[in-house]
Amino acid sequence: MRPIALSPRLLALARQVPQGVRFADVGTDHARLPVWLLEQGVIDHAIATDLREGPLEQARETARRHGLSGRISFRRGNGLAPLGPEEADLCAIAGMGGETIAAILAAAPWAAKGRTRFLLQPMTSAQDLRGWLWRNGFHIESEALSREGEALYVSLTVSPGSMRPLSPTEEWAGRQFRGMGAPLRGLYLERLITRVQGALEGLRRSTRPEDLWRLSEQEALAQGLEEMKKEWDAWQR
Repeated sequence: MRPIALSPRLLALARQVPQGVRFADVGTDHARLPVWLLEQGVIDHAIATDLREGPLEQARETARRHGLSGRISFRRGNGLAPLGPEEADLCAIAGMGGETIAAILAAAPWAAKGRTRFLLQPMTSAQDLRGWLWRNGFHIESEALSREGEALYVSLTVSPGSMRPLSPTEEWAGRQFRGMGAPLRGLYLERLITRVQGALEGLRRSTRPEDLWRLSEQEALAQGLEEMKKEWDAWQR
């Protein structure tokens, strides 16, 4: 059996897992991520959870094919419910929307109080997840961008603890600083600007009174993103 291969999105996630951590994968689906980490010698054991029995059985089959059944603990349950507090050093939650990830963390009060770190990769609503994290006792340690086809994905490494509040622009794009290693950030900012500008066009055509405050909010966001992009471009020269 050949070693398992990961998509660019999952490979970017895997490369952020430190050597030797106690690892859990929430919503594991086919268990490709924990199997890859085990085969590469990054971790010694993994916990893999999923809400539904079908995906969990597929995960068990992946482990069986790669001779790793004895090194992965498979558990069925919703979100973090199958995990005990501090049972894992690092817990990955990926393949779902940012609002769903926030709900999973909110449903486990221990998540914001212990020492478990989280590796989060929202498929959508990254801005909502960032905003929820800093307001609810989590510290965003770092972010990484990956590309799969034409899609860009952001991965957040998060730990319990307070952080300096994010501005609305930072909630959308993440905090940036000179010298950060992020080769895809320029493209990421361009796409965010395009998205917000598209929303602005619709709001400017709207005649609904309730859209007036949204228009002002989106104009400020567009300006903030443009300024962030100019700053980033200046740093690259």
